[in-house]
Amino acid sequence: MNIGTKIKTARVEAGLTQEKSAEILGVSRQTVSNWENEKSYPDIISVIKMSDIYNVSLDKLLKEDTAVNGSNYLDYLENSTNTVKSKTKLSKIVLFSVYIFIWAVSEIVFWFFTEPSDTMGYSLMFVWIIMPVTTFTVSFITGKNGFLKRFKWLLPLLLGIMFMLVPYSTLTFSNMTAFHTFRWPDFPMLPIGAAISYAGIIAGLLTERKLNKIKNK
Repeated sequence: MNIGTKIKTARVEAGLTQEKSAEILGVSRQTVSNWENEKSYPDIISVIKMSDIYNVSLDKLLKEDTAVNGSNYLDYLENSTNTVKSKTKLSKIVLFSVYIFIWAVSEIVFWFFTEPSDTMGYSLMFVWIIMPVTTFTVSFITGKNGFLKRFKWLLPLLLGIMFMLVPYSTLTFSNMTAFHTFRWPDFPMLPIGAAISYAGIIAGLLTERKLNKIKNK
């Protein structure tokens, strides 16, 4: 039995129409029809979703498939999975690069464009607005998209340290240089940054869970 027939059989046995399946899967009805008629093929994420909503095992859906463009469907899925992994990896790199870029901008603005009389404005803008918003946003996207898997809970520690270093490497360091003194970082800033990050991750996880519930209705 080929993959299209298996998908159609599983859908029918689950008592779902193409329209309802498409709604749950987040695709068009025509896409589901194309899969079942083998005019196109679902990627690995769609196959996993179908396994869940049709209540059939992945093994039952995938084994003994016919060839697809000279290779079997499992090869097609492997290529699809590799593509998804590559896109996910790129998304992670872009996301955390943006965070580092904004952090670097906060340093550059202070040391090259801020006058002594502007330090209060700088502190308000970067320390208490831009960096908290950036920390929350990066953490939210991480939680919503499942980046870093179980290691995502270590992200708040890293972002908390980065958050703490913003005022230390600018305002505090400038003060130390001016008065030839040494001061430790303001350590309470670390848990504040970590708390913002934790809130972002939890908000992202809850948002993803809510979206999945809506799709599965």
